[in-house]
Amino acid sequence: MSYWPLLGIAIVVIGFALRFNPLMVVVGAALATGVLAGLDLVAVIQALGKAFNDNRYITVTWIILPVIGLLERHGLQQRARAVIEAMRGATMGRLLVAYLAFRQLTSALGMKDIGGHPQAVRPLVAPMAEAAAVKNHGDLSEEDCDKIKAMAAATDNVGLFFGEDIFFAIASILLIQGVFESAGYPMTPLQLSIWAIPTAICAFVIHGGRILAFDRRLGRARP
Repeated sequence: MSYWPLLGIAIVVIGFALRFNPLMVVVGAALATGVLAGLDLVAVIQALGKAFNDNRYITVTWIILPVIGLLERHGLQQRARAVIEAMRGATMGRLLVAYLAFRQLTSALGMKDIGGHPQAVRPLVAPMAEAAAVKNHGDLSEEDCDKIKAMAAATDNVGLFFGEDIFFAIASILLIQGVFESAGYPMTPLQLSIWAIPTAICAFVIHGGRILAFDRRLGRARP
């Protein structure tokens, strides 16, 4: 057995560590893996092209990017900030915890694309969280603003990751089921979904606590 094809994994790790273009790193790793496995270079490129063509419907989601850009150009972020500034009792912590609950619940119902970084976090959630922090803690440094944006993005990730497994008709549940079945532990998707609920609750409590603690730290830094 040849271990040379595993060099593609090393290419991915090194490329990401050096912050190279992710698309180029992945394509380069795929080409290297195919060639080192003894495949013809043209055959590897054909396989990549066929995979892209078979899954071309995924690129339909890119249509939303120019729509979001157009909305931002016409003041979507400014309107989002204005809504938060007009709300009484709105804080960054409460806002992000509420979004975390919303993201988990909708993902658990199978609506995992209702949120996301390009369509929700960048144009709405992050500006609203930043406006709430400024409203309660005063002007923020650029570093603090970046941390708020990062926390908003992390909140979306946590909500989606731990919420979607509750929906039994999703690819991750089917993958887990296949792994268990191949190891001799037959389980239904519904059983896996039920066992994902305690994990989702723990994720909500832990990340919600991180959000509120971060909000308090911002307040202590600016009396």
